[in-house]
Amino acid sequence: MFTGLVTDIGEVVAVADHPGGLRRLRIHCAYDPATIMLGASIACAGPCLTVVAFGPRDRGGAWFEVDAAAETLGRTTVGAWTIGTRVNLERSLKIGDELGGHLVTGHIDGVAEILRRETVTSGEGAWGATARFTVRVPRPLARFIAEKGSVALDGASLTVNTVEGDTFSVLLIPHTLAVTAWGEGRAGDRLNLDVDLMARYAARLAEGRAEGY
Repeated sequence: MFTGLVTDIGEVVAVADHPGGLRRLRIHCAYDPATIMLGASIACAGPCLTVVAFGPRDRGGAWFEVDAAAETLGRTTVGAWTIGTRVNLERSLKIGDELGGHLVTGHIDGVAEILRRETVTSGEGAWGATARFTVRVPRPLARFIAEKGSVALDGASLTVNTVEGDTFSVLLIPHTLAVTAWGEGRAGDRLNLDVDLMARYAARLAEGRAEGY
């Protein structure tokens, strides 16, 4: 379980395909290698992936490797990652940690797309730039997106500003643009979408009542 608060930006430095449709990725990060464990869960641009190897880097920080199976490769953006791809990272939530975002499972529901990026403030002076992104989601998932609700896109917990059909907008403040990969986001980019957990269960309960169980 995660909160959608990105703690580092990792970079894919190696990609290797293995028999059975398995792909292993090595990612560089700024985490202390002493705090990483085999089998640990790290959200990499949204998907919860398991650490299968790790170690220190010569210039500080760590590297870790994760395996992505065919299901993950087919249903997320992981299959398109190449050397140099930058990904938002978050370590799994610990009991007692601050829940500053919202509960995020790391189980990706679908892939969304940035339709446009608009500059809200120019970034002049000490405040930095603010940007509004308009995003389109797969139509079956649009019912889970609510104005002022929460959504996780590429692992970042964001507040929905407006909703219109299968599109919605989010506003990113200068801090978020600076400390996540969203600073590089452009129209046409594909995003891993993790809908709000409570919205998913509420929809399922409503379906159950309508179907008489």
